Amino acid sequence: MNGIRLNKAKQKLQQNQVVTTISGLQTSEIIDFLGPLGFDAAWIEGEHGPVTWDQLGDMTRACDLWGMTSITRVTANEPWLITRTLDRGSMGIVVPHVNTREEAERAAQSAKYAPLGYRGMFGGRQSYGVADYFQQANDQTMVVVLLEEETALRNLDEILRVDNIDAFFVAPSDLAQTMGHIGDTGHPEVQRAIDDAIARIIAAGRVAGTLVNDDNIAAYVSKGVRFTMTSWNAWLVRGAGEFLRKAAAGG
Repeated sequence: MNGIRLNKAKQKLQQNQVVTTISGLQTSEIIDFLGPLGFDAAWIEGEHGPVTWDQLGDMTRACDLWGMTSITRVTANEPWLITRTLDRGSMGIVVPHVNTREEAERAAQSAKYAPLGYRGMFGGRQSYGVADYFQQANDQTMVVVLLEEETALRNLDEILRVDNIDAFFVAPSDLAQTMGHIGDTGHPEVQRAIDDAIARIIAAGRVAGTLVNDDNIAAYVSKGVRFTMTSWNAWLVRGAGEFLRKAAAGG
């Protein structure tokens, strides 16, 4: 029998190492293309993206092939949805709009088997060939909650008391929107709120995460962020723009 697949991203967080997560993934082919680059995890977009249940199975298999942790953002904090996402092979979930301690508990418990939670008793793809899957799955299943609204920051101290959450992710765009600065994540008030939330998460002994880019990743890591997520789309846009400028200059 095979042993359970180890969750690379979760292990790195437990060792206080920085986890690099790549997003903007729509197909298993894109994951195969980006897999050799060496990212720790793939953020599969189930809330805003077109991913179907069939595609999710293929995409998580592609992640397994390249040794990346598959982490899927679900559309809602619903136990049945979280259970099915994990059954389709995702090694972790990202739960949006977690604003209260009760909502954080619901997310964590939906992803864990007893005695930690009430995930439905079906192993799914990651359990194939693993005789003691139900005994080991809790240790390898990753839970990330998104703090996307001012309400979440007001309730942050209570949210941080919830066990079995691997990362508390401060989401800049939605947070800016709720603060009255839609589309302006760089607004000083938004930046102060993000920095304050990250500091409070770290002070509580928990893992802080946020969206990063080439320009700010070093700063956020220096502030203690350990779960990072970025999109590869900006690199494509920048590279394509540079190519086209050079082509036009030579014409």
